[in-house]
Amino acid sequence: MGDVTPLPGTALFRSTSTGSVPGTSSPSPGLILGVETSCDETAAAIVERGTTVRSSVVSSQVDLHVRYGGVVPEVASRAHVELLNPVVVSALEEAGLDRHAPAIDAVAATVGPGLIGSLLVGVSAAKAMALAWDVPFVGVNHLEAHLYASFLAAADLEFPMVVLLVSGGHTMLIVMHDHGSYGLLGQTVDDAAGEAFDKVARFLGLGYPGGPLIDKAAVDGDAAAIRFPRPMMDEGLVFSFSGLKTAVVRWVKEHPGCSSADVAASFQEAAVDVLVTKTRRALQQVGASSLCLAGGVAANSRLRARAAALADEVGVPVFLPPRDLCTDNAAMVAAAGWWRLQSDGPTPLDAGAVPSLAFPIR
Repeated sequence: MGDVTPLPGTALFRSTSTGSVPGTSSPSPGLILGVETSCDETAAAIVERGTTVRSSVVSSQVDLHVRYGGVVPEVASRAHVELLNPVVVSALEEAGLDRHAPAIDAVAATVGPGLIGSLLVGVSAAKAMALAWDVPFVGVNHLEAHLYASFLAAADLEFPMVVLLVSGGHTMLIVMHDHGSYGLLGQTVDDAAGEAFDKVARFLGLGYPGGPLIDKAAVDGDAAAIRFPRPMMDEGLVFSFSGLKTAVVRWVKEHPGCSSADVAASFQEAAVDVLVTKTRRALQQVGASSLCLAGGVAANSRLRARAAALADEVGVPVFLPPRDLCTDNAAMVAAAGWWRLQSDGPTPLDAGAVPSLAFPIR
């Protein structure tokens, strides 16, 4: 009953990061159903008290979009419509809950930022489930949810914490003073790091999605082969990756027959160098007690290695989330929803999806 048959061009993943975090306890409500449909991942999860993953199911649409070299919004939203119900059923049954009348305390869904068509599928379904089961609905900011992915694997992270949030759509440095209390230290003025990875990978003919493919190609390349620029390296905590992407394209055109592996490794090193340099600056500025990575690009092996080395250098603990918690998933949405329900209460059912929703500064 709980099995999900993937659509042609989709793939189903179940999280390996389930389980409880020792030494944690919080007041009820206990079980939150999370729903994530902001882009091209259809996901549902059951999380207990914001820390314990009871189930996490993700249906990926990567193969649906690979032929186009990127996400096609109409294709993504149609796939969500077909996949969401069986994914939710699978998550409920894996958590040992009755699919018809689950003993949950709230339904949380991503309300933005993201693709409007995709968001509306998840938000509409989550509201319907909340009404049918007579439980609160909680709207969740996708960017805030990425922060809470870390607490699913390590609930005792120390504040103030600097978070480097890097994904296909966002690159930002955030200080987390406490649960629900954040400051935005800096963000990209143009392309996000993940967007640059995708565009460079596409130009090199590596395919889509670009982040994992650049990471893989770089293993066989020389990161010192080409000295690509480090944009805005000395300009505070703001980022820019558009110029780096353009520099890669120009260099390859001027050097036909060059090694794609060397280009990938050199580009990756330049991007990571900027990210790590500014993260070091943020740690010193805040006087942070810990460092955390978040977002899809946080799965990059070079960034993870450099972040770990940085933490050792400045003497703060670093948390690198498991890779399946870096990419979009519903467990992080459920965790963020639990905290939001504690602080703000339910979200009104007339609240809509907001594709350009800003990061919540509090």
